[in-house]
Amino acid sequence: MWDKKLAIVTKVFVDTNIFLRFLTNDDPAKAKRVEILFRKAVQGNISLITSLLVIAEIVWTLESFYNLTKTDIASKVETILNTPHLFCPQAEMIIMALDLYVQENIDFIDAVHAHDLLTQGLSQIATYDHKHFKRVPWLEIYPI
Repeated sequence: MWDKKLAIVTKVFVDTNIFLRFLTNDDPAKAKRVEILFRKAVQGNISLITSLLVIAEIVWTLESFYNLTKTDIASKVETILNTPHLFCPQAEMIIMALDLYVQENIDFIDAVHAHDLLTQGLSQIATYDHKHFKRVPWLEIYPI
C-alpha cells in the first residue's frame, strides 16, 4: 500500500510574477494556471518555496504600479504567507514588518530592516532616512 506521507513531494520556487498574476488577475489565463498551482499546494501535492526578496518585489509592484493601499498589500502578502505548503524562510519577520509598514506608514524594506535589527539586538541605526526610521519605537537614529 502506498503511504502518501512517505511520498517525495516536488518542491518548486515561486517567483514574483507568479504571485502577481494571481493577485492582480491582469492576465486571466495565467492567473488560472497559477490558481491550479496554488490548489496543488493547498492539497499537499506540491511544496512551494519563496523568499523575502520575492515578497519585497510583490510589495513594491503592488504599491508603485497597481497603486494598492498598504493595508490591501499587507492583507494579500499575509494570505500568500499563510498558504498551506508554501514556505518562506523569513515569514514570521515579514508578517511583523507588514504590521510596522501599515501601522507606522513606512516603506516595507525599512520595516524589514527595523525588524531585522530588533532580532539582532541592535537599537541604533546610522541613516539619513529620518522620515521613516524615527517612527520605529525600538530604534534610535545614530547621529551622523
